[in-house]
Amino acid sequence: MKIDLHNHTVLCNHATGSVAEYVEAAIEKGTEYFGFSDHAPMHYDPQYRMSFEQMELYEGWVRDAREHYKDKITLLLGYEVDFLPRFMDDAVLKRPCDYLIGSVHFIDDWGFDNPEFIGRYEGANLDTVYTRYFELIEQMAQSGKFEIIGHLDLLKVFKFLPKKDIRLLAKNALHAIKKAGLAVELNVAGYRKPIAEAYPSTHLLEEIAALDIPITFGSDAHRPDQVGLYSEQIETLARSFGYTQCALYRNKDRTLVKF
Repeated sequence: MKIDLHNHTVLCNHATGSVAEYVEAAIEKGTEYFGFSDHAPMHYDPQYRMSFEQMELYEGWVRDAREHYKDKITLLLGYEVDFLPRFMDDAVLKRPCDYLIGSVHFIDDWGFDNPEFIGRYEGANLDTVYTRYFELIEQMAQSGKFEIIGHLDLLKVFKFLPKKDIRLLAKNALHAIKKAGLAVELNVAGYRKPIAEAYPSTHLLEEIAALDIPITFGSDAHRPDQVGLYSEQIETLARSFGYTQCALYRNKDRTLVKF
């Protein structure tokens, strides 16, 4: 990936490897712009995110690496923020950085992508669950707090799929993303999960392309050896839907870069 904006650090408590190891892996893969966007702090589910006290440490790591590797790669600083309106904090949302990725990992109190809670899919009306999920994506897009929509259809992670056409379920959310001027990331982590495909699906990517919504790319790496996996596959997928440019952010200003 020429641009790879979604990657983590050990501060989220479920990743391994040093910042230097991630950066060196990106350089080896030929990445030109590499972004860290670790799980932002909030007073909810703290075991899977950095603390507020660690924000300075995190940003310092990225700044130091940016200077150290400046002749080899451009490093960017972001945060991945859970869309939980009662818990999102201005200490994150108003923090100077290059971009914020908005993600939905919770439907109400259900961390649906956590294998620990996979049992809640059993017996659920999946059309209803997906409807609620995309309502949250729509609200997130309308909030005005983010630059990028993370792993748009993460709910499919364990291969529990709706009966209703996903394009209809996501329609309002996609139009909200378009209206808000956000980018959608093509996230390769899905290839490493039971669903074994990228986020978003080809059906949704077809709709995203039809709406002329910008895209960007993310490894969503939680280990250095995950950096840049499936790069050729995901860029080929994007080109198959007519994309030749992807979004890059600096200080929350977007430019489009050929890939």
